[in-house]
Amino acid sequence: MRHRKITNTAVEVTELGFGASVIGNLYRVTPAQDATDAIDTAWDNGVRYFDTAPHYGLGLSERRLGAALRDRPREQYVVSSKVGRLLVPNEQPRGVDSEGFVVRDDLRRQWDFSRDGVLRSIDATLERTGLDRLDVVYVHDPDDHWRQAAEEALPALADLRGQGVIGAIGAGMNQSAMLARFLRETAADVVMLAGRYTLLDQSALDDVLPAAREHGKSVVAVGVFNSGLLSRDRPTPGMKYDYADAPPDLVARALAIAEVCERHGTTLPAAAMAFPFSHPSVINVTLGMRNGEQVGRNVELHRRQAPEDLWKELRAQGLIRPDVPS
Repeated sequence: MRHRKITNTAVEVTELGFGASVIGNLYRVTPAQDATDAIDTAWDNGVRYFDTAPHYGLGLSERRLGAALRDRPREQYVVSSKVGRLLVPNEQPRGVDSEGFVVRDDLRRQWDFSRDGVLRSIDATLERTGLDRLDVVYVHDPDDHWRQAAEEALPALADLRGQGVIGAIGAGMNQSAMLARFLRETAADVVMLAGRYTLLDQSALDDVLPAAREHGKSVVAVGVFNSGLLSRDRPTPGMKYDYADAPPDLVARALAIAEVCERHGTTLPAAAMAFPFSHPSVINVTLGMRNGEQVGRNVELHRRQAPEDLWKELRAQGLIRPDVPS
């Protein structure tokens, strides 16, 4: 599988990445064997970039990912995790996590983008994963914490990068406007952009993608299926878009895009995975994958070529923005 370098760093990631949120029991239980099979299948298919976070299953994702990778050659893969949410004892547990993960809530998340919080978070992640280092660290969802994330967390990460402890640093979130600020105003090398440069939403062309080009920085694209609406060959009513039921007009638009894809010999999900690479700053698409079967499907979709004529017709029909690069 092709590798691409995070600009101005020595870190290289495969074009397809393994997102470990779902093996932290996102929305429903993922059996331990399914999680192991997913990581093993990803490895066997050449995937060498794995992304996790303390937030995912209150540490479960990190523990499972670390256990599956621990005996593999460390120089052959890249792991990213995130800071901003410390896991601390929960004084009032109710039995199950309240933020979408089916795990016990003996721990709770505590927002902390301070220098001390960053260092404590990284140490805890290394302990949970059993790994000797993290290759990439993102500040995670700092929407309401810009000042502390920009003035404390990023400088702390930059110091660690300067010491060679971390290979690359950045930010990850669902909005693009603040990510553009991180690229323009901080030492970030890379941002993880969720759902804002897809077949249905190209708003990142207004801010984060021009910032990445201007400052010579990189973008990892996640959420490319927009919560599911782009994940099937033929979208249907009732599917999700950005975590909610998709409105009828978006379902109709997704179906129209699917029909163009069919005329060009591809499918909607394959095109959704290929689309972010239309922009030269995008170096990777990372997908949440729950078991080996999902991994195999996504690897196959990634291998398909999307013809340039597909993008031309989508532009001509007004189904994607006219300023989407070739």
